[in-house]
Amino acid sequence: MKVVPAHRVKGQLRLPGDKSISHRAALIAALANGVSQLSNFSTSRDCASTLSCLEQLGTSITRDNDILSITGRYKLTNAAKPLDCGNSGSTMRMLAGIVARYDFSSELTGDESLRTRPMQRIIEPLELMGAHIRSQERKPPLTIQGSRHLRPISYKLPIASAQVKSCILFAALRADGYTEVVEKNSSRDHTERLFSAFGVPVSTKTPDGGHSVVALKGPARFSAANFLIPGDISSAAYFVAMALLLPGSELVIEGLGLNPTRIEYLSALRSWGANITTSDVRQECNEPVGTLRVRSGLPATKAKDEKRILSDSMIPNLIDELPLLAVVGTQIPGGLEIRNAEELRVKESDRLAATVKNLREMGAEIEEYDDGLAVSGPTRLNGALIDSYGDHRIAMAFSVAALVAEGSSEIGGAECVDISFPEFFKLLETVVER
Repeated sequence: MKVVPAHRVKGQLRLPGDKSISHRAALIAALANGVSQLSNFSTSRDCASTLSCLEQLGTSITRDNDILSITGRYKLTNAAKPLDCGNSGSTMRMLAGIVARYDFSSELTGDESLRTRPMQRIIEPLELMGAHIRSQERKPPLTIQGSRHLRPISYKLPIASAQVKSCILFAALRADGYTEVVEKNSSRDHTERLFSAFGVPVSTKTPDGGHSVVALKGPARFSAANFLIPGDISSAAYFVAMALLLPGSELVIEGLGLNPTRIEYLSALRSWGANITTSDVRQECNEPVGTLRVRSGLPATKAKDEKRILSDSMIPNLIDELPLLAVVGTQIPGGLEIRNAEELRVKESDRLAATVKNLREMGAEIEEYDDGLAVSGPTRLNGALIDSYGDHRIAMAFSVAALVAEGSSEIGGAECVDISFPEFFKLLETVVER
């Protein structure tokens, strides 16, 4: 994909359904009592993988224009062949918690990238609950022998992860008693919100010490519900960055998910002086939804030699946006330092290495650490040949970089945006003015 510099972005957008919420809503609906109708379901390839796996497990799914109807069944059936999760770590990790509830064997696999990703974080708690899992070096494919008599556990996550937390909670639906998941730093809470919306209460408390404890009492079953899935705020992040970095820009995004565990990106930008406002905020199935307005400009609020720093408890709720924030960091006085983000090395690509390499290709001054990076700013970026490494978030982050660079850029393997946001380049052209 060739990307040429832009003058500004202007207009109004409504984005496809949130990918994280769509995964969870489909999985919950498949286990619910009755027919659930999900509107504005994510168009991503990742969510298509979740639907395909559910159909293999006997779930009836139909689509009528924008409405996805899912007929739930408490007893899923054994799949005739391996469950292909594609590139989706969300699908594999959460589905593992579901198939662990049944007394049959399931094989979960995926594409070449997914088969390199570590799964020890879900293997350990599921085995503590009574499932038996075979793998090669704790990586996919996973063969899971489930059990109808899973044990409730209290489990402290080594690293905050919404996917691992969700895996345990899905398995806990079959366990007899209270299951607790303890996090040092709270991760996304879509699963807790949706469980409660579909009739299974999940409690969250923060006792002395600051840890978050999420608890569910099993056995429990969902009731069907209808749900309008909000626009994906992780997809919106790229358009927000474009509007901030290109002078004279103004962008409105309607029907956008504004979950508090997903707006750390907006909070960081606001703390740097970004003009970002929200309005018309309301609740849709326990999820806050509203309108976002962004105007250009990131005022110079710090000394030129003082870097802004993202680290520690901020990282879990910024993890998807960190490559994009590194791009933004090249354009602000003092630049940006990101630490405690070693998790980026085991995503769809090594996102730290990919970000560093591509920013250097564009002329940025950047230093790489084991757990992060530091960029100097403001820096003039030059058009370059960008390697997406088959990673959708790298491709989109560097499309933003290309819009503010001097000279055209080419994004290699740009079709990987289909994994999360197939409409990205099409929507980009509707708001970009050159």
